[in-house]
Formats: sequence, structure tokens, C-alpha cells
Amino acid sequence: MWIHGVGGRSMNRWGLSRRSWIAGGCAAIAGARLPSASGESAGPQLCGQIGTTHPHADGKFAAMLARPAEWRVVGWVEEDERQRATAAGRKPYAAVPAMTEQELLGTPGLAAVTVETELAAATATALRVLQAGKHVHLDKPGGVEHAAFATMRRLAEASGLTVQMGYMLRYNPAFELLFRAVREGWLGAITEIDASMGKLADVGTRRQIVVQPGGAMFEIGCHLIDVVVTLLGRPSRVETFSTPSAEDGVMDNQLAVLVYPGATAVVRANFVDPFGGPRRRFNVTGTLGSFEILPLESGRVQLSLQRESGGYARGTQNLQLELPGGRYDGEFADLAGVVRGEKRLSWDAAHDIAVHETALRASGIWEAGS
Repeated sequence: MWIHGVGGRSMNRWGLSRRSWIAGGCAAIAGARLPSASGESAGPQLCGQIGTTHPHADGKFAAMLARPAEWRVVGWVEEDERQRATAAGRKPYAAVPAMTEQELLGTPGLAAVTVETELAAATATALRVLQAGKHVHLDKPGGVEHAAFATMRRLAEASGLTVQMGYMLRYNPAFELLFRAVREGWLGAITEIDASMGKLADVGTRRQIVVQPGGAMFEIGCHLIDVVVTLLGRPSRVETFSTPSAEDGVMDNQLAVLVYPGATAVVRANFVDPFGGPRRRFNVTGTLGSFEILPLESGRVQLSLQRESGGYARGTQNLQLELPGGRYDGEFADLAGVVRGEKRLSWDAAHDIAVHETALRASGIWEAGS
């Protein structure tokens, strides 16, 4: 990517110095089973899931089950007894055995684990999976404590293991075309980005968010921030605004301005938008053109160019790009290629660390998580 790593404070919540924690983690990972240099076997890769409480948990588990040529799901883990009983009685978990974490990580040939826990447990769980020598799919945004998150990501990269963050927009055809357009200069120099992601949160969601730092911006705005950082890198400054709609403590209406030399990116996250889905959008304007995706995951693009670029004509054209199967299919197809040793993930540790920092800043909780 086009960005550099960012630092964190020297002590974590357990009072361990960053140097001590890194040393301990490196030692544990060094002693674990690592993938061979020539890649894993060509057949389906063995995988499992830890956690069933993340909003994407069921969808991610179903996506792995739907790709039997690439993945063989051997089990799932849920520490909470009541939650485990609930999950065991419904799709997609009913047909796959529940396990303890020790049983799952000790499964011979296990290659990768998806981490779909509550936010507070996400980073530590991912670290334990890495220490067992497995690749990780870690759902967004990856935890609150930045120092712990950054250390975990660097340890993975240093040991040759992959952590794929659960930002599904990376694999949406419209965003893949946007990345190409910016990379090849179709739009010229980017001057502004305007992005929004909203929904009308129900009572259950509000109860969940009120106990989770960062509100709507950290919960779903992080998807947009991942794209902004992919396009422009780490911002030089982040300004945040929060205008809650109620007095229940939920930060449900937030805005962040990410400042860059010559450009600004405005990101909104709104949990009181009754038409949030159809209004979700991502718009990029440059000196030579613009690129708008609306709605966000529809594959619909309005591309405006001052000159012919990439096989697209000068002027404005409306495109409908073909969507691949399920929402998360692209993630697990890509991860399978990584696990087989056929490729490297396009998003490295430095990128993920910059996204995590920026999401914390945009959510107004950087001081708590730095």
C-alpha cells in the first residue's frame, strides 16, 4: 500500500510494556506450526470460527460453508453458554459441531480461523489464533485498544501469517473499479471524498452500541474509512462531530472530516436514517473526473471523465457491474488463495494499523484506545 505504520503507547491494559508483549508473542508464534513456503494443499482448506456474536458472524460462517471447493469448516466456538445453545439450534451452525477453542486450534491441518467475537475480545482472540500458527479473518473494526491491535498485526506479518480484516467493500466490483481508476489516474488528483453509511437501528442494536465505544462511526463507518485510507493513506488530521438523536447515550449520528494535503474526506455514520440502505454512497471527485457508487453495495456506478480512460469514454456514463454471489464471497475466495500460497493479501499491516487509528480518531475515542 501507499502508507506507513503508526505507533501506539508503550503500556497495554495489563501493565505489560509493548516490548515485553511483542517478545512474548513472537516467541509463541515462532513455536507454532507455520504454513510451508510452498503453500498449503490444493484441496479445501480446513477452517473454523471463534465467536457468534459479531453482527457479521452468521454471514461469514455461511459464506465459508457455501464454498466447499475452497473451505472445509470443521467447527465453531462460543464461550457463552446461552449464546452457544442459541446458535446450535439455527442455521448456519446446526450442521457443524461446536468445539472448545483448544479443540478447534488443535485440529490437525487447520489453516484459518474467522474471529467473530464481541469487540472487547477480538484482538486477544486473534492473537491466540496466530500463536497457534493459523491465518486469521478478523471482523471489523478489530478491537478498541490500538496498541494491542497494532502489535498483533505486526506480529502476524513478521511471522508470515495473514490477518484479513472483514471489510467486505474491498471486494465489491464497484470498489475494485474505483481502486483501479485512482491507481491509473483516471480521476486526476483527488480533491474530495463524500461517503455515508446509515440505517435505522432497532432497540437491540442501540442497547449493543451504548456499551461499545465509538458509536455508529466505529461500528459501520470503519468500512468507509478503510476505503478512504486505501485511496489516500493516513490523514494528517481528523475532525469529529456527534449529534445524538436521543438521551440514551448512543452516538447514533456522527460525522468525521479526514484532512489530507489538497483533499478532504467527509464520512457520515447515521443510525437514525429510515432509508439508510438506499442512501449509502461513496463519491470521489478529482481534477479529471468523478466516481460515485450509489447504493453502496449495488454495483451501480456513475463515472464522469474529462478524457477517455481505461476503455471508458469521455463524459458521464452509468454502469451496472455484475455482483459475485454472496456479500462475503470475495473475502473468502481471496483468503483461500492466500492460504494456498498463491498470492499475498493486498492490504498489509501498515494499512490496517492506519485504518484502525483513523477509525478511533473519527469515532472520538482515540485517547481511550491509543
